[in-house]
Amino acid sequence: MATTKKQGNIVGIITMIFLFGMISFVTNLAAPIGVIWKNNPDFENLGMMGNMMNFLAYLFMGIPAGRMLIRLGYKKTTLIAIAVGLVGIFVQFLSGKTGAAGFYVYLAGALIAGFCVCMLNTVVNPTLNLLGGGGNKGNQLIQTGGGFNSLVGTITPMMVGAMIGEVSKAVISDVNPLLYIAMGVFALTFVLLLFIPISNPTQTAADVKFESSAWKFRHLVLGAVAIFFYVGVEVGIPGILFYYLSKGAGLPVDTAAATAGVVAATYWFLMMIGRFVGGAIGAKVSSRAMMVFATGVSALLVIAAIFIPVTVQSSMPAFTGSAFIMTKVPLSALLLVLCGLCTSIMWGAIFNLATEGLGKYTSQASGIFMMMVVGGGVIPLAQEQLVKWVGYMPSYWLIVAGILYMLYYALIGSKNVNKDIKID
Repeated sequence: MATTKKQGNIVGIITMIFLFGMISFVTNLAAPIGVIWKNNPDFENLGMMGNMMNFLAYLFMGIPAGRMLIRLGYKKTTLIAIAVGLVGIFVQFLSGKTGAAGFYVYLAGALIAGFCVCMLNTVVNPTLNLLGGGGNKGNQLIQTGGGFNSLVGTITPMMVGAMIGEVSKAVISDVNPLLYIAMGVFALTFVLLLFIPISNPTQTAADVKFESSAWKFRHLVLGAVAIFFYVGVEVGIPGILFYYLSKGAGLPVDTAAATAGVVAATYWFLMMIGRFVGGAIGAKVSSRAMMVFATGVSALLVIAAIFIPVTVQSSMPAFTGSAFIMTKVPLSALLLVLCGLCTSIMWGAIFNLATEGLGKYTSQASGIFMMMVVGGGVIPLAQEQLVKWVGYMPSYWLIVAGILYMLYYALIGSKNVNKDIKID
């Protein structure tokens, strides 16, 4: 019996890690595709709107997704999410075939895809945390899943950047091959998941008695705010950097998009490395210690990037369309990319800290968390608007503010002061 349970846990862990990758793929399509729409004068300052719609879905779907876990269970929720994701990618594909209305069709597709990733996130995070037994082990599994998430995040903007080519001539159909692959993967995943057992790691019956509410836990509420800022920071750093290098950093016009794609991909690559390292040390180093170190270092990197003149250059790898070469980019871009090593562990650490000691309220808490992921749309869009007034690099002060709040949460806000609430 113990062997069967262990095998079931392994299958569940592998499945959840794969779903982590799908979350990243859908999420990381929005910002680089937005570069294409910025070519249209009507949408020049709305490049991050697709990203905003993707994350806006969390605001509406976060709480319902948590309830779905309780009423439908983890497997049915996952299957529904995959089906919704397939529809979302298909609608984005149609945006290239609908003429003047294409931008709005694209936004609708991004919103639908956002419902998918919200539901998937609601499933995979508590599942991995609980399969690991919570605590450091739970954080370790989330960091490992996050590593695969970052691997896919590394590939996606690089592929989109290479397909776009020269930004001023790009159209949505240029990225159709990637959308075909996405639809195929979603369809295949749906079929495979029909035959893969996904057990419920916690009680999910509709008649579970909740004497209180997850909202009563102070460390969860403050953690939800930290997630709002975290996702905004994670998406805003490479998203605005992609636009900065594509449009405002003095790079050659014909290679700017490809260069920007690889630079953004390098950020996600470093996130992947950081998450694998976090997974390796997660059983020995506390989530709080990880957060304090990561937020402190990332704040210094972003502040340095803001003050370093654009004329100070550094070499980074860039994709020319057929090979990788070294190219010159502003040193500030390199410093922002290095933040990926720090942001890599923040999601898992915040989730672990905020759900520690919640027991049966974990599924409800996961829904609250997903609602606050809307920060990944709000903050980058706000930063894009700041660019118009203060310029690209000064707009990163918004990112600094978010990082400093997360540092506060790690030091003070993450302490559970509501241990009197019954959790079993």
